[in-house]
Amino acid sequence: MGLLSLLTSNPLAFVIIALALVLSLAVHEFAHAYTADRLGDPTPRRAGRVTLNPLAHLDPFGTILLLFAGFGFAKPVPVNGNNLGRWGMLWVAAAGPISNLLIAVLAALLLKFLPLTSLTYLVLNTVLGINVVLAVFNLLPIPLLDGSRIIAAIFPRTLGRALMEFEMQPYSFILVLVIIYLGRPVIGNVVGTVQGWVQTLIGLG
Repeated sequence: MGLLSLLTSNPLAFVIIALALVLSLAVHEFAHAYTADRLGDPTPRRAGRVTLNPLAHLDPFGTILLLFAGFGFAKPVPVNGNNLGRWGMLWVAAAGPISNLLIAVLAALLLKFLPLTSLTYLVLNTVLGINVVLAVFNLLPIPLLDGSRIIAAIFPRTLGRALMEFEMQPYSFILVLVIIYLGRPVIGNVVGTVQGWVQTLIGLG
């Protein structure tokens, strides 16, 4: 179920979730771009991606999917692996999920130690949940996701090469969307389990 279903039933929740998603996706993509830039690849800067401006990172089709289907994506950050090397690519891939984990930790600390109103609780809990979802989801070893890129860096001559060759195929994007859609129950269980662990750790579970 997409976000649009909330627009009439709970407009406040729609606004909070939409803003949290947009900002979290922007931070995720900025982290990829910033890391690549710092490691010596000028490609993201030339593409205007070393910025926290969400408009530079949102993908029109990915946003439509998010609104109507309940899952979506931002524009991938262009990088040149020749400028980064094997371990540089690993750090660029890991930077996105790490940024979301840091946001989740910050939200968790604020939830635990700040005096909260019902609105601030809703906002921080939403930010926490969304960023745990983004971090865990992107670390899944599915082609085109960060987890696949990390595996490709760790095992460049075997599994990594196969994953990279698959990603270069013209049908890979559609096939990955189908895999994600069909695997939503399993993916949802994995993400939900990790989110429950996090909430338990901070005393919210």
